Amino acid sequence: IALKNTQDLHIPRPPEYYSCLVRDLEILGWNKVAHVDTGLTTIKLKAEDSRGRQHLITLKLNAKYPTEPPDCLVDFPVQFAVSWMPQNSLMDIYNQFLAALESLKEFWDAMDEIDGKTWVLEPENPTRSATARRIAIGNNVSVSIEVDPRHPTMLPECYFLGADHVVNPLRIKLNDNMHLWDPEISLLQNLKDLLEIDFPSRAVLEKSDFARDCGICYAYRLDGATPDQVCDDPRCGQPFHQACLYEWLQGLPSSRQSFNVIFGECPYCNKVRKSNENE
Repeated sequence: IALKNTQDLHIPRPPEYYSCLVRDLEILGWNKVAHVDTGLTTIKLKAEDSRGRQHLITLKLNAKYPTEPPDCLVDFPVQFAVSWMPQNSLMDIYNQFLAALESLKEFWDAMDEIDGKTWVLEPENPTRSATARRIAIGNNVSVSIEVDPRHPTMLPECYFLGADHVVNPLRIKLNDNMHLWDPEISLLQNLKDLLEIDFPSRAVLEKSDFARDCGICYAYRLDGATPDQVCDDPRCGQPFHQACLYEWLQGLPSSRQSFNVIFGECPYCNKVRKSNENE
């Protein structure tokens, strides 16, 4: 009964599985192997793209290898589908991996420039698969961009966060200058040209100059989220977490709600604020 209930993963694999796998690894070259588990079922291969970036691909092999391909896990912003036939080997997967790295070169170039030359507020430690960045523009003002990894030189989706009197002029500039977008220059330089700004430099300013704590919970990070709501009053400009502000406004007797949007006073200056439950 115990043997019948044993998962396929724990059933001893035939000798041909191991001899074939070791032969494939020798042909590929052990210098490309980053890790092999003791059961020879999970293998991590390493590669370097043409820009010198290091990448890993994790292969999870089942007992029917090489008749069936291994599951391939990569840190890519797009799906990595392996073309496989029974006569293929690990070298074929590795070559497809290298080709995929080359196809994503421009995307990673664009994201690396943003990460290296601006203050990225979110994500804090972006992975190679991350396509979004929230970039600091000024105190309590930022822009979230979503880059298409297949077309990284095209205009990304942009969403401004901050007080209305600050972000509205930026929205107008983006709409008015959209026709100036030049796919021949970098994504970061295009954003600078369209918004007619210079993003705060990492060489001059610290992240703490932009990352102010929430005015309600007095923390910067709350369940992974950072303050993304700002009081519209120029004399106040206090930032809040969306969740904190919504909870605060819900508890005020003077607040009013329309569908999932709640209106109430700023906890600091009493200016009327609105908060969207699902924003």
